Parts: sequence; C-alpha cells; structure tokens
Amino acid sequence: MAGPLAHLKVLDLSRILAGPWASQVLADFGAEVIKVERPGKGDDTRQWGPPYLQDAAGQDTADAAYYLSANRGKKSITVDITHPRGQALLRELVKQCDIVLENYKVGGLEKYGLDYASIKAIHPGIIYCSITGFGQTGPYAQRAGYDAMIQGMGGLMSLTGVPEGQPGAGPQKVGVAVADLMTGMYAVAGVLAAVIHRDRTGEGQQIDLALLDTQVAWLANQAQNFLTSGKSPERQGTAHPNIVPYQAVPASDGYFMLAVGNDSQFKKFCEIAGLSALATDPAYATNSARVQARDQLIPVIERATRERASSWWLEKLSAAHVPCGPINTLEQVFADPQVQARGMVLEQDHPAAGKVKTVRNPLGFSASPLDYSQAPPTLGQHTDEVLSQQLCLDDDEIAALHSDGVV
Repeated sequence: MAGPLAHLKVLDLSRILAGPWASQVLADFGAEVIKVERPGKGDDTRQWGPPYLQDAAGQDTADAAYYLSANRGKKSITVDITHPRGQALLRELVKQCDIVLENYKVGGLEKYGLDYASIKAIHPGIIYCSITGFGQTGPYAQRAGYDAMIQGMGGLMSLTGVPEGQPGAGPQKVGVAVADLMTGMYAVAGVLAAVIHRDRTGEGQQIDLALLDTQVAWLANQAQNFLTSGKSPERQGTAHPNIVPYQAVPASDGYFMLAVGNDSQFKKFCEIAGLSALATDPAYATNSARVQARDQLIPVIERATRERASSWWLEKLSAAHVPCGPINTLEQVFADPQVQARGMVLEQDHPAAGKVKTVRNPLGFSASPLDYSQAPPTLGQHTDEVLSQQLCLDDDEIAALHSDGVV
C-alpha cells in the first residue's frame, strides 16, 4: 500500500466514530489497519440506518451509510474478545503492530488482558491510544460519553443556535458529530507524535484522550474570549463574535454567507452595496467599531442585500475579492465544479455492492500519494486472511476457531 505511513500497522479495537475516524485517516495515509469486530454483529454503526448501501439489484446490504463514512481502507476481522482463545489471538497479533486504538470504558479491557499494562508487558514499544468520554482520571471517568451530550457539556451548544429573544431561539448541536470527529483527528496527531518519540527513544506509551477534553480544547477563540473577559459568549446564530459583518445575510431569493475579514473588504462590500458612506463613518470604519455597533449595522446591511438575488451578490462580491459563498445543500456541494475538480468523491470496488462512493481524505501528498484501493470492508471480510498470513494458522486451525465461535 502507498502512502507515508505504509510502514505502520494498527490494531483497531474501537467502534462508532471517534476511534474509527482516527483509524480511517491512518489507513488513508497508508497504514495497515486491522479492525476487530464482534462476530455476527460488528461495529454498531453497521446497523445505524437507513440509508444502507445497496447492491446491484437495489437491495439493502448489511452496512449502513454511517459505517461506510468511517471505515474505508481497513481489514475487518471478527474475534470474540470475551473468549480466552480470542484474547490470545489478539495478543499475538498486537506483537506485530505499532499502534492500538481502543474506546472501551476505563478499565474495560483489563479483564481480557488487552489493557495497556497487559499489552505493554508483551510489546513495550506499543503506542496505545485510549479514547473515552471523560478520560482515564477525574470524577466522571467511569461515565459513558457520546457526541451530543459532549457538545452540550463542553460548551459548544451554548454557542450554537438562534440568539435568545428571536424566533426559534435555543441551543443547537452541530449537524455532524464534531466532538467525535475532532477527537479522532487529535488521536491521529497524538499517535503520530508518539511514533516520532518512539523512533527517537524506542519508548512506547499510552495516549489518554477524552471527548470532553477535546471539545473544551477546540472552543478556540470562544474559550479565549471567556478566559480573557470572564464573560460567557452567547449564541449569535451564524454571526461571528469578533468579526462584523461575518454571517448569513438575506438576498431576495434566500441567504448567502458574507465573510468580511478586514476593513479593506468592508470598503469594497459597501461600494458594491451602495453603502459607501458606511466605510468612512468612524462608527463602522474599523472592525472593532463594527463589532461594537453590530446591532445598528447589520439591519442596514440586510436591507441592502435583500434588494438583489444571491447569485448577483456572489458574482459581484467574488469579483471584488470580498469573501462570500452560497449556503449549499449536500446535493449542491457534490455538484459544485470545484468539489468535482478536486476529486472529492471516491468510487471503490465493493464485494457486496459492486461499487461504493466515499469522500476522499482532503490531504494530498506530492511524494507519497495516497492509495484508496480498499473499500469499507464487509463484516469479517479479512478474518481468514489475517489468521493465515499474519498468525500463520493452517486451514484446520482456522476452521476450528470458526466452529467454536472464537472468530
């Protein structure tokens, strides 16, 4: 397999989204990822449909679209980790691996001999990434954590949604599981940092990563706004807390995003909108002034933008290099010529459906291009291959494991 991580092997004991997202990125980068699933059922997200992937006859397969989104590039093996022989298989397999990813509850793998201390004893150089809702320590360590509740607890929902006093006011979660996804991305960064450390020192380690910690960490400027001022930011709809105008604005036929990032862009916008006087008015000429005068300025801007269709605004503003964009449906996203030109949709061969489409990794490497030859695997698709080629079991041994329900 091509890619900059083709020399690494990952044992993926995770399921749902945060862990699988991390292992998918590692697989995209060329690592060999062996996904361990429960016999007969697999990752919970295989059943999180509809919609389901359909075969050539238009019939639903066993895999939901949700599962497909986070499991490209992996090998799926089924192993019963509650069975002593299943545990033994994984301990043998982990000796060949560089990285273990898991998202069991704190201490949940200890009884199976698959916790960090047990794995470190047989493979001191292992990089063992543990993803939980709240981390390995603290008063909430034993609690389960899911994306939606973490968005609430971690402050994101207090920042997202229609402001108080307006129609439809109230907190909203983001439309994709961003706490999970960002945790997955931090996991990738942490694992690769640990690989570099091991390459220099020979020392493996455990990575303790929590959804709540991640959510708090990537509050970014909003967290710093609070830490600097002592005042909790409030929901502002699509508006930006520190930049004005930077929000969805109405046109005569809908809405578009206006993202004025500096005073020069504001001046250009005002010229196009027939509001040139605003650009030289001290009350609005600088971004700091505009943030202070937000409530007075935005209604003036909205009266102007309502006079024209969104296509007119997008054409004129883009030509003047004023940042703006449409608010697209996903149908419009994947029909966009830029998205198509960048090849963001992959089509891969799939054993049950013939072909499957997924969204490619956004990174492009000039010297080690990525290879997307492996579609999201069917349940246990690679069990016999891994047992035979990597653990050197013969056909009779593999047949016995199947017969006994170990795999």
